Amino acid sequence: MKHVIVIRHHDVDSAGFIGAAFEARGAELAVHLFPDDGPLPALVPDRVDHVVVLGAVSSVNDPGAWIAEELAWLRRADQAGVPVLGICFGAQALCAAAGGRVQAMQRKEIGWKMVDSVDHELIPPGPWLEFHGDRCLPPAAAGVLARNEAGLQAFSLGRHLALQFHPEVDGAQLKGWLDAGGDREVEQLGIDPCQFVADTIREEPAARDRADRLVAAALHIARRTSGHAPPAPGR
Repeated sequence: MKHVIVIRHHDVDSAGFIGAAFEARGAELAVHLFPDDGPLPALVPDRVDHVVVLGAVSSVNDPGAWIAEELAWLRRADQAGVPVLGICFGAQALCAAAGGRVQAMQRKEIGWKMVDSVDHELIPPGPWLEFHGDRCLPPAAAGVLARNEAGLQAFSLGRHLALQFHPEVDGAQLKGWLDAGGDREVEQLGIDPCQFVADTIREEPAARDRADRLVAAALHIARRTSGHAPPAPGR
């Protein structure tokens, strides 16, 4: 493992436990804030081992040239054979880039939640930190790996792994989200922001271990298939 590109969309975001798990395997992380840092990095297969795409306040369905640019970049990553680990918005972007749909939920899913995993070794059932208002309806080629009553929680697309939950987040990162305005979303669901942060801090040791297992799963999925996720029709 040499080089992992991390795409984040807000300066408060970090690859956190996921980034640490890649670094523990010898990876060097190159973090790019998009769109603020300018165009997305070049995808050179023999120089990029993996891509991680983090969450965003925006919906994949929002208007914006940067969203269309990111979806096109993900399709180029697939064509170049570079595996992607998509988290929350990143998972939804993978879904949309491959021809699936992303739709708004009637009620946002926020908090620590369990999921029903197809393979507990590949995707531990949790608990996982959720913070999203959209859900994925991926193309038929997707392999369902986990779901719960709110919708699909993990799936594979060829060599790529998509996660609706946030395995990267520790208490400090969650506090940053809440301070940036996320506290209002949390309170609207009847969740105490201070308790949410306390629960997240308490969960950190186990969350770090689960994130490490997810990176192992992402690498396993990338190795086991040479197939591509299908490109979106007409793009």
